[in-house]
Amino acid sequence: MSNYLYEAVDTSGLKSRGLLAVADQTEALQRIKEMGLFPVKVWRAAAQTGTRSLARHKPFRLPAWMTDRSIKPAALAVFTRQLATLSDVGMPLLRGLRLLHEQEENRTMRRVLTEVALTVETGGTLSDALAAHPKVFNRLYVNMVKAGETGGILELVLRRQAEFMEKALKIKSKIKAAMFYPMAVMFVAAGIITLLLTFIIPRFQAVFDGLLNGRPLPAFTLAVLKISEVFKSHFVVAGAVLLALFAAFQFLIRTKNGRRWFDHFKLVMPVGGKIARKVALSRFARTLGTLLGSGVPILQALAIVKETVGNVVVGSMVSKIHDNVKEGGTLADPLKASRIFPAMIGGIVDVGEQTGALPDMLLKIADTCDEEVDNSVTALTSLLEPVMIVLLALIVGSIVVAMFLPIIDIINNPGFGGGAGGN
Repeated sequence: MSNYLYEAVDTSGLKSRGLLAVADQTEALQRIKEMGLFPVKVWRAAAQTGTRSLARHKPFRLPAWMTDRSIKPAALAVFTRQLATLSDVGMPLLRGLRLLHEQEENRTMRRVLTEVALTVETGGTLSDALAAHPKVFNRLYVNMVKAGETGGILELVLRRQAEFMEKALKIKSKIKAAMFYPMAVMFVAAGIITLLLTFIIPRFQAVFDGLLNGRPLPAFTLAVLKISEVFKSHFVVAGAVLLALFAAFQFLIRTKNGRRWFDHFKLVMPVGGKIARKVALSRFARTLGTLLGSGVPILQALAIVKETVGNVVVGSMVSKIHDNVKEGGTLADPLKASRIFPAMIGGIVDVGEQTGALPDMLLKIADTCDEEVDNSVTALTSLLEPVMIVLLALIVGSIVVAMFLPIIDIINNPGFGGGAGGN
């Protein structure tokens, strides 16, 4: 028996070190995995090394600036595509990981790649190495890699995972880009209206008091001045109330019932609900199709989809599908009974199950939904742009008209003006 030192991490990212008395390094790796840990480094200890020398090696957490949360999905997609390319041209996995580590600029990703490479070098699998970083590589990613390793098609699975991530990022970036202009117009409109109500209109009121000598203002002008007065007097309170409402909303959607209500509202709300359902369907179909196409068993794939679909209501539907398949049923029946997705989807899935082409059918559904989402968002933003511009013009124009009504009144009746009465 020999002593082996090891460094390992658990699923939450907590690092630990220890000493094992085993026959060889292979047995040490096996013992570490049995403890529910993921080995990072294993080496034979010197003869004098004992338990006391390990007393100072207490488990620790990485500093906040080194947490895995700083790795963006776009960077992970680039890494996956590069690793898939290197594997596809025949480069050994460990060499590919080290090459990507050398060119990586993000220091958090460099640290992750270092630990992944060490695990692979000491005999661990790539999926085990990735599973040690759940904040970077989610369950979908890890299980796809594991299926690729089991089936000997790791290169193909990495390429599919890269395509999956790239398409998800593409549709997300399209939605963000399409909504940028309306949000910018809303922000500018809010700034202009705040400036007018807080600073400009009160100055007009002082001018009118000096010119009209007690003569009543037009009703429309009085209404605008009253709105300005209330807004200016309660600006801080209104801001605090809005912040409180936002905080309460954030707390609500973090609760179980609140999250379910909000996810259901997203699927049924006017105009946007149709787009939200297509996005949910695309994510469901693409994730499930990619997993099944990579060799992941259907029950395991459905369990992963439930966790990664991003909507509690859709997740409940996936649970029903999982239970139905577990009892010997089909995917299509719960889909047909669901009111979330169109009935046609259940028919397409039914054909896919009968012909053995389910993964391809699901990916085609996802591609179609992505195209429809792109077209719907483009049409919606094309409609929103003129509507918001007209709305802004009406608000600002109304304020301008309200301020000019007393001036027009003075011009038409000069005898009532304070400065014109003596002419």
